[in-house]
Amino acid sequence: MNKKVDNLEVNIYSTRELMGDAVAKDVKAAIDQLLTHKDMVNIIFAAAPSQRDLYKSLLRMDIPWEKVNAMHMDEYVGVSAEESQSFRNYLKTNLFDLIPLKSITYIQGECEDIDAECQRYASILEVNAPDIVCMGIGENTHIAFNDPPLAKFDDVEVVKVVELDLICRQQQVNDGCFSSLDKVPTHALTLTIPVLLSAEYIFCVVPGKTKEQAVYQTIHEDIDELYPSTILRNHPQAKLYLDTESSRLLES
Repeated sequence: MNKKVDNLEVNIYSTRELMGDAVAKDVKAAIDQLLTHKDMVNIIFAAAPSQRDLYKSLLRMDIPWEKVNAMHMDEYVGVSAEESQSFRNYLKTNLFDLIPLKSITYIQGECEDIDAECQRYASILEVNAPDIVCMGIGENTHIAFNDPPLAKFDDVEVVKVVELDLICRQQQVNDGCFSSLDKVPTHALTLTIPVLLSAEYIFCVVPGKTKEQAVYQTIHEDIDELYPSTILRNHPQAKLYLDTESSRLLES
């Protein structure tokens, strides 16, 4: 099933596997199109279990990864790259170590000077402006770690430190990333919403029953910072990919 809500193309698939294959084909097509007029493509990736099917499918695609610079959108403060819960570890294990990327630039969440790290990563993004963003939506409708009610559509920062809200932290437990709420870090570094929206293409992958309410809000609420993901409806080339579980409330 396909439909359009404002500018946002919404695609619903019967299985997560079919969803992942469809997103991967669209990502490849975007990379190929960009390479017709660029030497390199800059992609920002999300690190979350919701992206698993996309990454599995990307590994099967014939993509010129040697022409891709990879970045990611957030990282916990105080968590090292070696820890299983770090987003760097997730991306290395599930994608980055398995493909011959031109470059990979990580957010160093465990560094001593967090403000300096924000500036360092912001300067990299200014040189390597994102062409493609592969992302998800949180249970509280966050994109990256821009949680309501503090998310800003007109944020002047590029990368910043945020305090994670309770719903966001509980989601990390629900996803199986942490054993209990008290284990989940309270702060993270995140790319801001304007940076994500600056990409030419946005591919937003949101499967699973725990996301059904967030998906409904993304589609039906007014475009408002209280529901950060609603801003995707303003982007000229954003696509939302759902399975039957995450789209259930749309069909009732």
